[in-house]
Amino acid sequence: MAKATSYSALRTATRGFDHATRLPFDLIILDVMLPRRSGHDVCRDIRKAGLATPILMLTARSQTVDKVVGLKLGADDYLTKPFETMELLARIEALLRRMPARATRAEVLEFGSLRVDLRGIQVTRRGSALYLSAREFQLLRYFVEHPGVTLSRDEILKEVWNYDASTFTRTVDVHVASLRQKLEDDPKRPQLILTAPGLGYKFAG
Repeated sequence: MAKATSYSALRTATRGFDHATRLPFDLIILDVMLPRRSGHDVCRDIRKAGLATPILMLTARSQTVDKVVGLKLGADDYLTKPFETMELLARIEALLRRMPARATRAEVLEFGSLRVDLRGIQVTRRGSALYLSAREFQLLRYFVEHPGVTLSRDEILKEVWNYDASTFTRTVDVHVASLRQKLEDDPKRPQLILTAPGLGYKFAG
């Protein structure tokens, strides 16, 4: 069940950012139009803090460029005002479905200098927070929950993206490459996420 806090308590960008980075939320609903700082700034700072919690942005702006900016800063979905409550709930449910259920076993895992907090949805490397998108975190989580197992691209697409196995896409490869850039000492010679030629990938942490 997602944590809920009244909007009146979080009507400033600073308080919203403080709550988002101190408490474990399943989902963040972020308004673009906030006093003093924009929701885009808060979204960017949340991602810089290393949190991969899904972010749904609300805005009165309808221009495509504003949506693109939000998505590039790390938002997972965008809803333009005015909107129907049913649509908001549907988008919330869709985002929550993409996130794996909370871990019932160890919630903080360490692999050398890498620390993965499954409950807090946070990743650090040598003590510094890493910026992972929600999808990158979901992919990393799937890897760490299946250590030493060779995972096919079709399986990853199905379990992480909920795509049909027949879907042709390089999404998995692109996201693996992005994770390697952030997690590996030498992304060209990965030690954590290994390629199984002709088969898929294996997490060796």
